[in-house]
Amino acid sequence: MSYAKKFKEMDDKGLTWGQAVTEANRCLLCYDPPCSKGCPAQTDPGTFIRKLRLQNVTGAVRTIKENNILGGSCGILCPTPLLCELECSATEIDRPIRIGKIQRFLVEHSWETGFKVFKKPKADKERVAVVGSGPAGLSCAAELAKDGYSVTIFEARPKPGGVLTYGVPAYRLSENFFMEELKDITGLGVEIKCNAPVDKKGGAEKLLEEGYRAVFLAPGLWEPIRLKENSENIEGVFTATEFLSALREGKHEEFGAMIAGRNIAVIGGGSVAMDSAETARRLGAKDVYLVYRRSFKQMPSEEGEKMEALKEGIHFLLLNQPVDFVVENGKLKGLKVIRTKLGEKDSSGRRRPVEIPGSEWVMDADVVIEAIGSKAAEGSTGWYPSVKTNAKKYIEIDKKTGATSVNGIFAGGDIVRGPALVVEAVQDGKIAARAIKKYLRGEE
Repeated sequence: MSYAKKFKEMDDKGLTWGQAVTEANRCLLCYDPPCSKGCPAQTDPGTFIRKLRLQNVTGAVRTIKENNILGGSCGILCPTPLLCELECSATEIDRPIRIGKIQRFLVEHSWETGFKVFKKPKADKERVAVVGSGPAGLSCAAELAKDGYSVTIFEARPKPGGVLTYGVPAYRLSENFFMEELKDITGLGVEIKCNAPVDKKGGAEKLLEEGYRAVFLAPGLWEPIRLKENSENIEGVFTATEFLSALREGKHEEFGAMIAGRNIAVIGGGSVAMDSAETARRLGAKDVYLVYRRSFKQMPSEEGEKMEALKEGIHFLLLNQPVDFVVENGKLKGLKVIRTKLGEKDSSGRRRPVEIPGSEWVMDADVVIEAIGSKAAEGSTGWYPSVKTNAKKYIEIDKKTGATSVNGIFAGGDIVRGPALVVEAVQDGKIAARAIKKYLRGEE
């Protein structure tokens, strides 16, 4: 059997009609629904659940899509137990309403019935350029296109979607699902140019010179944070982005041959680390270890993700800090680790991991996947040389508008806030789109 066939695909469909309606009927119909306040993208679950309960299905779909053009993808990927569902009033009676699953159902139902929320508007207003086709860029482009602006997205990679295409395993979000949702955006008249990095066009400022009246920057963070500077030169060491992207491109056999029957160490404790660990397990790894310097409770990944990883047989190696690699002739032989204990709280509000002197040890590892995080690309400031950035190379903006230090250039997504949620990037795009429209109308 090929390695590709070993993967559990994303479920073909979410809730059934009966399941979705039954779930909606559990809603308490709060006068001022707290779940809506818990959604960073203001998708307004309180309203779309109420409409579903009252059998106004098209109205429910319209609420989702008008507020969040990527409502289907967010319904799947959002950490709803930490956001809208955490605020659900039904929690004190039973369990929270399964808001994310209802959201996915409604979007899929609209596809099955052929219901279209938006009609293609006449593009009779100014031209706007969007750099990056991740959640922030797509959201901004859609909001502008709805109002008749002519929007072109410039994407450096071969396919659109950013993290939705290259950073999420297919068993969590399939390409077919995302491409179906993308039709809602291209159907508005948004043009997406792939293999079109802005650095080869002279940067964002050059786009203004070419006739685009405004530019929205959302290139994301694609430079991996690595344990050691020379990590990329060690055979058997990969970044999580490199690993997951390769599998999205169909390289199951290549990576399966490296991973099957071997010991795999994944460095990190977030959602990407969980995805990497579960993916390695599905490729036939003998043992997969999540190596994390804090405790189980402090891992930034969702509770459900952690429990799923445990069910998959993944080992959690907690309170251990990787410090270096054991290498022979350029090939990985092991991972050097030091034990830690929890100290005082740091700026994140979590107790700081403190290394225990003399507790170093070496764990056997045939492959290491670094899921430590990501940062701005080394030369990214050259893509927009006049735009003010900070020490991390993040773009500095007015948080209320997304405006940068250059007139006509706005920004949002991870390049502004650092690694964050898809739903937060969607909201950044919406905020910037509103500001861009005011800017083009000559308003404050």
